[in-house]
Formats: sequence, C-alpha cells, structure tokens
Amino acid sequence: MRFNFVSSADGAATVHGRSDGLGTPADQRLFALLRRPADVILVGAGTVRAEGYGGDLVSAEDRAWREARGLPSHPAVALVSGSLDLDPESTFFTTAPVRPLLLTTTGADAGRRAALVEVADVVDCGSDQAEPARIRAVLAEHGHRLVHSEGGPTLLGAFTAAGLADELCLSLSPLLAGGAGGRIIGGADLASPAGMDLVGLLEEDGALFLRYRVTAP
Repeated sequence: MRFNFVSSADGAATVHGRSDGLGTPADQRLFALLRRPADVILVGAGTVRAEGYGGDLVSAEDRAWREARGLPSHPAVALVSGSLDLDPESTFFTTAPVRPLLLTTTGADAGRRAALVEVADVVDCGSDQAEPARIRAVLAEHGHRLVHSEGGPTLLGAFTAAGLADELCLSLSPLLAGGAGGRIIGGADLASPAGMDLVGLLEEDGALFLRYRVTAP
C-alpha cells in the first residue's frame, strides 16, 4: 500500500487548491514511473474533484512496458467516496480507460448510487465511512496487490491511523508556498505518530525524492 505525495519545503501539499504547482520535471517523471507497475491506482473523491483524473493515467510507453510483462495495459482505478458526491458525467467517468471501482458506504445516497452504478462498479466498504481494512480487502479480492495511492490527505490519514500504509514516496519541492495549503496527511489525529524508515533518496535541481517504509507506531 504505497502513497505518493508532493510537498513544498514549508509543508504545503497544494498551491491554490492543486498539487501540480509544486511538481518539477523530475517529480513528474517519477510520478509516472510509480504508476507504471501498479495493479490499481487508488484516489479519494476530493483529489478527483480537484485534479480531474480524466482519460489515460499512463502513457503509451508505460502501456507497452506493462504489456511486455504480462500486465493489463492500464492499471485498474479505484475511487473512495463515502458520500458518492460525484458527477457521473465528469471526465473521470466518461473518459475512463478502464471501468472504475467505486468504494463507498451503505449509508450513501440511494439516488447518487443509482446514477453511478451506470458508470462504475460500486462496492460498499463500511456503513458510515469507507474503512481502510475493508478497502484493502476489496482490492485484494479483485486481484490488486500493488496499490498505488495518490491521495488525498484524508485517505493517507485514515490508512496511517489503521496501520495499513506500507510506503510513502514524498517529493519535496524546493519552494516556499505559504498560504493555507494543507499538509499531506489529514483527518483525525493519530493516536501516536507513525515511524518511518528512509529506504531511498534522490535529488535533482534542488528537489528531494524520498521513499519511506512505514513502521509500527
């Protein structure tokens, strides 16, 4: 269960509500390489609303790399939304390269569910909120072992609190963003901080690319 985020040097996860203002060319290249071997790309609804995620999420080169290794040409895509506050006519659904898996709750609005089952496979993963353990179990049931998540902060917070985040790949951009951009982890406070072991470090043009293995709190 790998999470990938970018942050400014002063801790901002977004600039004007989006993360793309923080990335560097090297970050974008690494971003693509992390997606390349994934069984599934997992994102939260807030990230999709902010970033779009319409159309192909891997390049033709990456599709060829996957096919040469016996993988489906495009990773599966899973979206977490407890409320189903989503537009079934958004490009995320209408231009999806594969039919999305929509992970939600039994308490979600029935009308929204009826509209979304036309464009996605909807699976309940809890009653009041989508539970990380159930999300992970559902993904495993679908054959997805290498899960690559690109946010958002609430999703990372929930998986970390549940002890189910395995890795964090963090791009640290050489920028001071200021403003009110949130941090890469959100939601409820953790009972105790989760430790991490640094297992990889790269640098280019002042940007740092850190790979951590999350340890038990």
